Amino acid sequence: MVHAMGSKITRLNPMQAFGAETGGALTLVGATWLGIPVSTTHTITAGGLAGNIVVAWVVTLPVAAIISALDYWLSDLFH
Repeated sequence: MVHAMGSKITRLNPMQAFGAETGGALTLVGATWLGIPVSTTHTITAGGLAGNIVVAWVVTLPVAAIISALDYWLSDLFH
């Protein structure tokens, strides 16, 4: 599963593959315990891409704040 996901959707090194498998297993155990149907493929994919998602969140908020501040400053300057 990890090889298929790593070569077709996102590239995973061995450490990331271990993290994806562990995260997927924990998610499946939790979902099964709660009675929620989930797909192994989806949980593995999310585990492999979670780092990218977190980085996007961390980068997006400050960049949006900077762009908003520049826009505010420019609109105040030319108003």
